[in-house]
Amino acid sequence: MRDNGGMNSPSSSTRTAPLPSLDSLPPSPCAPGRITFIGGGNMASAIVGGLLRQGHPAAALQIVEPWDEQRVRLAQQFPGVAVHPNAHGLVQPDTPEPATKGAQPPQSAQFVVWAVKPQVFKQAALESAAHLPGQALHLSVAAGIRTESMARWLGSERIVRAMPNTPALVGLGMTGLYARAAVSAAEREQVQALLAGTGRTLWLPQESDLDAVTALSGSGPAYVFYFLEAMRRAGTELGLSPAAATELAIGTFVGAAQLAQSSNEPPEVLRQRVTSKGGTTHAALSALETAQVADSFVAAIAAAHRRARAMGDEFGD
Repeated sequence: MRDNGGMNSPSSSTRTAPLPSLDSLPPSPCAPGRITFIGGGNMASAIVGGLLRQGHPAAALQIVEPWDEQRVRLAQQFPGVAVHPNAHGLVQPDTPEPATKGAQPPQSAQFVVWAVKPQVFKQAALESAAHLPGQALHLSVAAGIRTESMARWLGSERIVRAMPNTPALVGLGMTGLYARAAVSAAEREQVQALLAGTGRTLWLPQESDLDAVTALSGSGPAYVFYFLEAMRRAGTELGLSPAAATELAIGTFVGAAQLAQSSNEPPEVLRQRVTSKGGTTHAALSALETAQVADSFVAAIAAAHRRARAMGDEFGD
């Protein structure tokens, strides 16, 4: 609340929909049928989990994951989803056996999700391309890799590039999207349906915008955690227990985000409404301004942007 007084609450006409909960996610009838994931890490797990929560059949999903330990974990986490050590099994069902007991032999993919690290994308694409159907729609969640490079490696123009973030693991992610010209409007809707269980999506008009998305929202959760660490430290130095300081800090971020989400006022107006000259908030913000925290924060995001562009050059030859 304001240091010395209340604040005006926005009218219902200025409010947007609240952030969704996992239980409130609707079924997605437009989601594509058979979906193959190349890579079975956190982001693949987030998308698979979202699809299953929406009622997508487990038998229509399959994951290629080279690490034995991770394949076992995926098989345990997603019963009925076939997990394979390489892409060869996608068109040669006799070898190898699926890691999931009782899973059906792999079938041709209608949709391929590339969830591998940028530094191994080229190798994975070159090794897998021959085992994937030529008309598959490809979705990449790998940071930095440009669709021009993917098209060259995969021999396909049907590519959508996505930049998600880790809150997708709890259905509250923010994902930027860009599609090449060969992707139809209906296929864009399929992409949105596939990602619906991970949170919100935003289409970008040009691919270069995804480097900014990477810097802002892709890396953004780490910035939030960084500030949470600082708030916890401040709380404990002021005498609070670490548990209490952490709960207060997280609750403040969640509440402030919900308030910003429900209002059509820009962040600076919301900030001004809780800042009275001579009050505690004013003292804190003055200290931040003296330390040039905002300028440093902008510079940090610019550094992330430069690295995102460099990754495209480095791993997209």
